[in-house]
Amino acid sequence: MMLTMVSRRSLLTGIGFAKQASGTDANLRKIKDLTIYSDDRYYSAFPSVVRRANGELLAAFRRAPERRPLGGPKSHTDPNSYLVLVRSRDGGESWTREPELIYAHPWGGSQDPCMVQLRDGSIVCTSYLWTWVNRQRGSKTPGSYETGPFVYQGGYVMRSTDGGVTWKGPYYPPPVPNRTVMDAFGKPMPAYNRGAMCQGRDGRLYWVVAYTQDAEDGDSTDTHLMISSDGGVTWRYSCPVATGSKERFNETSILETPKGDLVAFMRTFGLNDHTAIARSRDGGKSFEKWQDAGWQGHPHHATRLADNQVFLVYGYRHKPYGIRARVLNPECTDFSTAPEFVIRDDGGGRDLGYPWAVALPGRRLLTAYYMQHDDASGTRYIGGTILAY
Repeated sequence: MMLTMVSRRSLLTGIGFAKQASGTDANLRKIKDLTIYSDDRYYSAFPSVVRRANGELLAAFRRAPERRPLGGPKSHTDPNSYLVLVRSRDGGESWTREPELIYAHPWGGSQDPCMVQLRDGSIVCTSYLWTWVNRQRGSKTPGSYETGPFVYQGGYVMRSTDGGVTWKGPYYPPPVPNRTVMDAFGKPMPAYNRGAMCQGRDGRLYWVVAYTQDAEDGDSTDTHLMISSDGGVTWRYSCPVATGSKERFNETSILETPKGDLVAFMRTFGLNDHTAIARSRDGGKSFEKWQDAGWQGHPHHATRLADNQVFLVYGYRHKPYGIRARVLNPECTDFSTAPEFVIRDDGGGRDLGYPWAVALPGRRLLTAYYMQHDDASGTRYIGGTILAY
């Protein structure tokens, strides 16, 4: 591992200190791990978290039946995968037991609820959809992307103006221009992605979406910028973010810097699992050539801290499996040299991560993610870690 002096014992019994590779003390300090939601009957994964103006925390995640006890597979596609949330009113120390429903799409299994809270207090939540199909009754829709018994349907957006109690939607973004990928009904597939959008200083929402280049190969994706001027109800295409001859880019979070740059942190294929960074200096009209950050991890979430630095957290799906982070300067220009911090290295296998962080009062942070109980065969649950900086 690149950076840790946190022992297994400290993870379990108290406060641990993240160390730089040189062995010097770092400013990031781990307080404790906690469980946000766990139920052995359900496969819970892919969380996001926001903090409301009154201090209440909302953690949204994808929940589906745990089908292995009934002889079924462990899968990230399920026709009964729904978007739900739980709440904490004590800074993440405890959470409501029974999840509230955000949305159960009538055409199948929803994934990865990605929330962002706007300055007016409204919450925008993106997701995407897989629909189960029975090919004994029909043939494949021309131009659609399928994996196993599921066809990909693209993304959609939900909105709440009352703190996540009720939700309106779904609202569907347009497809990426000049692509021919279709949904199960033969219509152009809406844009989609997993990752955080951001609200710029101009009030607009910036969302980096991924899009399939080839209906026969769902991993053949690049990324593009969509912009909304009405809080996520409607979207317009802006420009490409990253594409490559052999490299593929998909799950992306975006952040606006104090100088007004838009910085995208992207998951890749064909780059040895290295993180890629793309930057726009003209308000999202164009992006500079993407850069290889030089280190492994995905996907990412970037959070602005009280001192204006950026906490960048990501999953680590290499031994030792777990959650890692870096603290970047305000303009995110030191992404290749900022020290790496190991938040957890006790994961039972690769099926974990997808962290999402939120800043708390008193120079603290909450990072939510999904993990396994015990080992790779254990039930997936939504875990969290509280840190100080």
